[in-house]
Amino acid sequence: MANILDIFYERGFVEQVTDESALRELFDKESVTCYIGFDPTASSLHVGSLIPIMSLVHMQRQGHRPIALVGGGTGLVGDPSGKTEMRKILTYDDIAQNAEALKVQLSRYLDFGDDRASMLNNADWLTKLNYIEFLRDIGRHFSVNRMLTAESCKLRLETGLSFIEFNYMLLQAYDFLYLREHHDCRLQLGGSDQWGNIVAGIDLIRRMNQGQAYGITFPLITTSSGAKMGKTAAGAVWLDAGRTTPYDYYQYWINTEDPDVEKFLGLFTFLPMDQVRELGALKDADIRRAKEVLAYEATKITHGENEADEARRAARALFGGEDELDSLAQNDESVPYTVLPRSRLAEGIPAFVLFTEVGLCSSRGEARRLITQGGGYVNNMKLAAFDSKVMDTDLRSGAIMLRMGKKKYHRVRVID
Repeated sequence: MANILDIFYERGFVEQVTDESALRELFDKESVTCYIGFDPTASSLHVGSLIPIMSLVHMQRQGHRPIALVGGGTGLVGDPSGKTEMRKILTYDDIAQNAEALKVQLSRYLDFGDDRASMLNNADWLTKLNYIEFLRDIGRHFSVNRMLTAESCKLRLETGLSFIEFNYMLLQAYDFLYLREHHDCRLQLGGSDQWGNIVAGIDLIRRMNQGQAYGITFPLITTSSGAKMGKTAAGAVWLDAGRTTPYDYYQYWINTEDPDVEKFLGLFTFLPMDQVRELGALKDADIRRAKEVLAYEATKITHGENEADEARRAARALFGGEDELDSLAQNDESVPYTVLPRSRLAEGIPAFVLFTEVGLCSSRGEARRLITQGGGYVNNMKLAAFDSKVMDTDLRSGAIMLRMGKKKYHRVRVID
């Protein structure tokens, strides 16, 4: 079986590693328990969390044991890493509800049966700590001067770092110590902004019980244009189908910029790397085939094969001919839709009003600009004016297909 470090390097997961030679030897000898923390500030993770999730799945596939740690305790404090201002402090109830939702979501990716993985919540031990004992037993091992050199602190010193956030490094280091002592966890993984926190945990383990521990960080993933991974004009791309539909999720991936296709195939699918390189070498019009594979595989991992099949079929129909579009308008449930009474269409709805109402545009002003600049379509016909009326005579197979730009569709269905 391949060493997981080689897999991580080949697929693009590695930014930094502590004591790489010793960790590589450990992977060769035995199954290793590792962990990643997930911040429960929302009831769903988003695409930006996929690198950590995929890394845990790869670890499990290679015979190692992952721990998905939901930060029910650290979430009450807030991680300053990568933030220019203090996070909003959530209530205990909010954190608890979000933590439960994340547990369900993560179970779609990892197999928690037969003790092959664990899902823990650090609220179970952090909320029970005695502050004075914690300062005496744990705090004495931390140097304030050294903590201030960590990126997570340095970036915030200019705008103001609160005392509660300054404690975050101690709590995360204690998490690693707790997991090392109670679950034999010897490896923490995380984003590049977590390097200081991970190293602090490794140092605390060494000081407290002379134990050995390791860390791996992932690179910050951005698109070739410099955009942050998982962000669109409409906001975050969520892993929850109730927030981002499987169709919209598929569309996010199929709209990947050409230079990013091979990198994303390596990171966000389980395809063999020979196939990844073959698809990544496609050029010009052929690159769309590689994007379709990326979109399908990524959607299948998060939403299942049936949803991926439906999203792919819908996408192909939208780029097909008139017959396919008619079929899609009549039958497909994967494309986002709005139901309107037939009476409204009989009167006619100005296009800029309808585009705003169904959510294709965020405001009527944006809709006016879009249509005036030639970016608004009804049934694949470009609208001549922003106030053109969309009417019941535009119905085809019981629906009207609206399009914003080249790739964003919305279906209008009617009820009598």
